[in-house]
Amino acid sequence: MSSPNVPQGFQLAVASAGFKKPGRKDLAFALSDRPAVAAGVFTRNVFKAAPVQLGSEIMQERATVRATVFNAGNANACTGAEGLANCRLSQEYLAAVNGIEPGEILPASTGVIGQQFDMTLWQKAIPELMDTLGKASVEDFARAIMTTDAFPKFCGEELLLSGGTVTIAAVAKGAGMICPNMATMLSLVLCDAAVDAADWRAMFSRVVDRTFNRATVDGDTSTNDTLYGLANGASGVKVKGDDLKILEHALTGILEDLAYKLVQDGEGASKVMHIHVRGAANDADAETVARTVGHSPLVKTAMYGKDANWGRIIAAVGRSGVACNASDVRLSLCGVEVFVHEQPVDEDLDALLKEPLEGRDIAIDITMGSGPGEYRLLASDLGHEYVSINADYRT
Repeated sequence: MSSPNVPQGFQLAVASAGFKKPGRKDLAFALSDRPAVAAGVFTRNVFKAAPVQLGSEIMQERATVRATVFNAGNANACTGAEGLANCRLSQEYLAAVNGIEPGEILPASTGVIGQQFDMTLWQKAIPELMDTLGKASVEDFARAIMTTDAFPKFCGEELLLSGGTVTIAAVAKGAGMICPNMATMLSLVLCDAAVDAADWRAMFSRVVDRTFNRATVDGDTSTNDTLYGLANGASGVKVKGDDLKILEHALTGILEDLAYKLVQDGEGASKVMHIHVRGAANDADAETVARTVGHSPLVKTAMYGKDANWGRIIAAVGRSGVACNASDVRLSLCGVEVFVHEQPVDEDLDALLKEPLEGRDIAIDITMGSGPGEYRLLASDLGHEYVSINADYRT
């Protein structure tokens, strides 16, 4: 996949700061040539990292910003007053060389929790960062923010609206600690449309609930989860009325693509489970069932082992805490109905499902009854490599 175009009015930069490993790109910067309306969605974890705290403050205080800075290798989380001071200092460094205010720079970090920054690394990296400004691609930015990711995650779209064409480009990182509550990863969306700040923020709130908040790898929500969206109007195309719906639809598709890639790249993962629950009393009950199934280690390991062990799925449904009539529950796996009327169908399910379970995408369709509640969730399987990666994460 080729790197998408950088939206008009934005310049990207990357550098090697050595926050975790020397010689790898681990610092990424995006600068708008004019104020850009900003949206931000953050983790709900009580222990919010310093950049999450400062980013939230900026969102409350101002509608527009000029830049974002992302770093990998150090989360700057659970670092107290010193961590906050260091985060502000990084903003000051970048503001000074770009002629903008520190509060116009949105920060985001990912990496090991509980370690203080060596601020000399920031100072040494900024000249390299500025040398690449305007030369780095969307893919370069995506690669610079990777941690345990196996591949960079990025996408983009040229969108024709009534007033002309606008460009959207987006990146994300994340492979572990993925259970958005919003949202377990770092992500940045850049757009050159002119959008009202209130419309832009409301749009992101809705789209995140339909995309990133419906993706899970391991059920863990991080301290650093951050999504920023910047729209600077450099295209000259004003988005109002029906065009807002078109833009939101495009943004939904882009974040759906990134959410799928996050689950696809789950640490040690080989499958993406597409869990669809319907017929529940309400959407909240359907979500509870979907997440109980998607977070079950027994279900995950069965899918990793390509095992048609439908009993693990039914057991998860039954312990979800959602009230239902057992006789109403139906289950299909990869399009094959496997359970109905409180018992398995009279078929050789291992033979029927042998080939479908070899694929990456596994459909799990659960009907709870005849209620209006429905929910969809993307979830990964669980393999040996997940334990290896996370047992050795700091070492």
